[in-house]
Amino acid sequence: MKFCYFDESGMGEEPYLVVAGIIVDATRMHVTKDAWAEFLAYLSKSAGRQVDEFHSREFYRGNGAWRGTDGAKRARIVEAILVWVENRKHKCVFSGIDKGEYKKKLKDDERLMQFKSMWCAAAMHCTLQVQKQHQREEKTKGHSVLIFDREVSKETNLNLLIHKSPEWIDSFYGRGKKQTALDQVVDVPFFADSKHILLAQVADLFAYILRTSAEIEDGILKEKYKDEAEKMRDWSGRIAKIALPRSSRYPAKGRCQAAQLFWDLAPLPLRELG
Repeated sequence: MKFCYFDESGMGEEPYLVVAGIIVDATRMHVTKDAWAEFLAYLSKSAGRQVDEFHSREFYRGNGAWRGTDGAKRARIVEAILVWVENRKHKCVFSGIDKGEYKKKLKDDERLMQFKSMWCAAAMHCTLQVQKQHQREEKTKGHSVLIFDREVSKETNLNLLIHKSPEWIDSFYGRGKKQTALDQVVDVPFFADSKHILLAQVADLFAYILRTSAEIEDGILKEKYKDEAEKMRDWSGRIAKIALPRSSRYPAKGRCQAAQLFWDLAPLPLRELG
């Protein structure tokens, strides 16, 4: 069994929205949680105050608890988190939405109307990737528990989508004739405060990096310091390397109607990652 912890970046006025998740095998959960708790203690020491929750926006821009912590040190901490995830062989999943493209399509695309919100569209895309990849594993090893940040307040919409998913999305994961819809998802998604979901805080950082990198690359967001674009591109590339395969996310060819929809909604830099 696997646990998938999700968070998002871009729920405000940002042009792009990214939902990202960290996938952890249940057999390694205890070690991972203990190690992350130790990592938060390290961050508290670096910040000179107790850090119980890791907010990427505050951290990366040096605000809040991180005011006064120089950029070079913050960059080293990002590197340390990436190495921490890489060494534990955790996997990642992500989905990006160009808000302008979403709003344009929403006017006459009934499929998007079924999602109720762009967050639900991105969360559902992540769910479909998990389903597509994990159904290949033997017996119950691919069964996955999905855990999202409660702050989003879209619980009911996503629960209904997963409980009774639209038939047109079945092609995304090649649902068999005798296969139950989304049979790798255990029950409905769970929602909790990310302050108490340590790995969701890693997902928060990944979502922030992927979104910011895409916005800089597309010329929507200006660099805040010299070579920020290059650094962000490198970090995004590393995230893509530990993510589920690109073929499970944005297949380059042979896309079904569901895959084509998510492809059309995604910012170009995110489509090309991996």
